[in-house]
Amino acid sequence: MEGIDEGPTTAWLAEHVGLEPPLLFELIAGGRSNLTYRVEDKAGHRVVLRRPPVSHVLPTAHDMRREHRIVSALGPTAVPVAQTLGLCDDEAVNGAPFYVMEYVEGHILRDRAIAERVLDAAGRRRASESLIAVLAALHGLDVDAVGLGDLGRREGYLSRQLQRWHGQFDKSQVDGMERPTTVDDIYERLAASVPEQQGATIVHGDYRLDNTMLGDDGTLRAVLDWELCTLGDPLADVGLLMVYWSEPDGGTQALGVASPTLAEGFLRRSDLRQLYAGATGRDLSGLDYYVAFGYWKLACILQGVFARYIGGAAGGDRSGIDFMADNVRMLAEASQQALATSGIA
Repeated sequence: MEGIDEGPTTAWLAEHVGLEPPLLFELIAGGRSNLTYRVEDKAGHRVVLRRPPVSHVLPTAHDMRREHRIVSALGPTAVPVAQTLGLCDDEAVNGAPFYVMEYVEGHILRDRAIAERVLDAAGRRRASESLIAVLAALHGLDVDAVGLGDLGRREGYLSRQLQRWHGQFDKSQVDGMERPTTVDDIYERLAASVPEQQGATIVHGDYRLDNTMLGDDGTLRAVLDWELCTLGDPLADVGLLMVYWSEPDGGTQALGVASPTLAEGFLRRSDLRQLYAGATGRDLSGLDYYVAFGYWKLACILQGVFARYIGGAAGGDRSGIDFMADNVRMLAEASQQALATSGIA
């Protein structure tokens, strides 16, 4: 299997995690960046292995050591995560560092059909409420007390993020394809209108419904995919959540699929905002800026994913490659619309 050197990886997992060979490795569908595998041993024990893409890895991205540190630090807190089981720093084992965590049973709602199949309307409402309660808990953690006070700079988050993702966008252009210049124009407008930051918290960086594992009743059991986590402006997480949260009356589908939140029972964006504001006391009157930033950031990320897919770095999973270039353009246009709503010229 691409991304897994089965011999040495099996030996490492047997020694450090206690799995009993032979092992079955399965690429978990849906990941668009770091590769995630389900691993099952002879006795039926399951764990999850995370590693970087197999090629076209951008500088400072896909740091397994950092992600392992974050998830380990959050383990004892009120934020539900999968418990970490081991970190392999030796690239000779599998070609890149990787870490292992427990396998959490539950449901990932990747589209509307799954949401309607595994949860009833009450469960979908509970999932909405649980998602906001956990986000408020994450943003309420004392970063020093949990050992993550040095994870990143606390101030100037948006300015740094704008520079970072625009830089990644520059490095992710595909030969022979026209550069989506709208992304550059929006960058200039966002950089010129950065709002004052409301405190400094742990920021997940990609907080959305299908980056969580839900129980049968809709309660959130684990937050997944911490690769973009840092310290900074908590409203960036809220804005990005709005980007992914589609509503029945239309709007941009952030990932080009039938969003799970279109199913009956899920709360509306306005309800989510009210719940978050009530739980945290933060002022969300300027949230449209963060929504615009979220669409723009996602456009930059998908440009990078598109470039890696063209380079064959998807671990054998090439589903969805055809719509990615168009999706970058669509997200940039949605960012423009959110900027207009925010009143930024």
